[in-house]
Amino acid sequence: MQAPFSYRIREQQLWLSPERCIFWEEEKALILSDLHFGKTGHFRKSGIAVPPSVYKEDLHRLLAQIQYFQPRQLLIVGDLFHSRENNELTLFRRWRDDLSDVHLHLIKGNHDILEEDWYKQAGIEVHKEHLELGAFGFIHDITEYQHCSTYCFSGHIHPGVWISGMGKQSLRFPCFYFGETYAVLPAFSRFTGTAAIDPPPGSNVFAILPPEPEERTHIPRGRGRTSSTALPPAAPRPRTGTILQLQ
Repeated sequence: MQAPFSYRIREQQLWLSPERCIFWEEEKALILSDLHFGKTGHFRKSGIAVPPSVYKEDLHRLLAQIQYFQPRQLLIVGDLFHSRENNELTLFRRWRDDLSDVHLHLIKGNHDILEEDWYKQAGIEVHKEHLELGAFGFIHDITEYQHCSTYCFSGHIHPGVWISGMGKQSLRFPCFYFGETYAVLPAFSRFTGTAAIDPPPGSNVFAILPPEPEERTHIPRGRGRTSSTALPPAAPRPRTGTILQLQ
C-alpha cells in the first residue's frame, strides 16, 4: 500500500491512510467511521442487486489496515453496522473471532441498532454517546455534541470535496477534514456517497484520490484496426489511492 500521510495535531502523531482510516500512534489505535457492514445484504433483501463481493472487499481492506498498522484497538466513530442482523453480520462475527485480541470500541451511530447482547457477544465495547481517550474525544455526529472538552473526531456526514480540472471538469472525492475543534472522517465503506463540504480558511483538508487506472496499450489487429488491452503487471500488487492535501 502507499505510505500513509503524516499529520500532527495537539502534539499527537496521526497517519492518514488512503484506505479511509487514521492510525493514532500514541494510543496504537486505528480510527475509522461509517463502515456500514451489512448494508449490501440489506439492499439485496430489498430486491436491489448488490454483489456480496462489495462487503467482502471492505472486510479485506480493514484486515489489511490492521495487519499494516498493528493497532491494539479500533475506535469506530459510529455506523459500524447498517441495519438489523443478516448473513453478512454472521461473516463479520467469524472475522471478529479471528481478531479477538484487538479491542474494539464503538461509539454508536444512528444505524447501530443491534441488540446489546449481540455487541457483547462479538467483543465490542459500546459507548452510547461519546468516548474520551487521551488527547481526543470521539462522537458519531458532531452536530449533536458540539461542546467537546477535547478535540473531537466524528463521522456521519461522509465528507467529500470537489477538485476542478481542465475544461471546467470537476470530480468529488472523499476527504479527511480537520477544523479548529473537531475532525470529520470519510466513510470507510466505498459503498456510500459523499456530502460536499465547504471548508473554512484555517482548516486542513486531505482528499483521497482513487488508484490510477491500469495501463492500456493498443495492439494492431489487421489493417486500420486496433484493440485495447491491459498490460500485465510485472508482479501482483495492491492498487491503492493517494492522499492529496488541499489546504
